[in-house]
Amino acid sequence: MISQGKEILRISPKNSRQIEYSINQGRTWMIRYVGSSVTGYFKDLMVSGSEILGTTDKGIFSSSNSGRTWLFRHR
Repeated sequence: MISQGKEILRISPKNSRQIEYSINQGRTWMIRYVGSSVTGYFKDLMVSGSEILGTTDKGIFSSSNSGRTWLFRHR
């Protein structure tokens, strides 16, 4: 899990292709991003400056909009 402003983001425990967010300290979770065969399965998230980095089975992806979209960074 990572903090992003007033939100908490996590990899869904039920489907690791999905990123979920909470605005109430983790009491409830909503889906922010549903991955595809391009991004693959998320393994880890981290904050790097103003971006979120996501490690997946397809490589490293970055998001500059709180996990709504992801761009390929490195294999």
